[in-house]
Amino acid sequence: MDIFWLQIQPSFYGFMYAISFWLCYYMIRQKKKLFIHHLDDLFFYVFLGVIVGGRLGYVLFYNFSYYIYHPLEILMIWNGGMSFHGWVVGVAVAMYVFSKAKNISFLMIADEVARVVPVGLFFGRIGNYVNKELLWFPYTWPLAVQTPAGSFFPSPLLEALLEWIVLFLILSYFYNKKQSAWSQIQHGYIAALFLLWYGVFRIFVEVFFRTPDAHIGYILPYVSTGTILSIVMVAIGGVFCIKFKK
Repeated sequence: MDIFWLQIQPSFYGFMYAISFWLCYYMIRQKKKLFIHHLDDLFFYVFLGVIVGGRLGYVLFYNFSYYIYHPLEILMIWNGGMSFHGWVVGVAVAMYVFSKAKNISFLMIADEVARVVPVGLFFGRIGNYVNKELLWFPYTWPLAVQTPAGSFFPSPLLEALLEWIVLFLILSYFYNKKQSAWSQIQHGYIAALFLLWYGVFRIFVEVFFRTPDAHIGYILPYVSTGTILSIVMVAIGGVFCIKFKK
């Protein structure tokens, strides 16, 4: 379908994004920490943060040397990629702007959003798997990814397991514990835990189970740009975990 000069067509990856946003919206709504009209506005801000932050993060972190000579292609989000680390920054900025506009605690909002993000990450990794992205070594067991170059280990499914089930269970445990009248866990702790443990899982997969795209490569042996950015996430998350649990 053509709209003006743009060609619009559905994609499986876009469908995964849509499911992710809907489920995250539903899960936050069920907790009733925000009024419905505030939640609707929040997700509009978050959506912009994901798209703008994810795209600019990819441009700056992964392919700046190309886009500096092709700036108009930055707008072509269907051609290139999105950066998770970029959209973390974008969503954080979006939540902060929203919190100031609505006079709601930024840290409370960050906790509510961080708690449900693993659900969205799961569908994103399924999209990577279906699109045959983020692979590593030759592998022929069940669930292997078949490409013209051969059969590869399904790294996105390992990430889906860690970033969805394991991370979601960790965050849910401390989120429920935080609701206790005797808990000394402050607002912001769940978001800090998310940064910490997502970074740990991402480093594990990046180092042992995944090869970066050819145009990205490694900065050091076994150390990619994604690894460096995840180390920063772990450091920031660790510091704030200590701060918000006092």
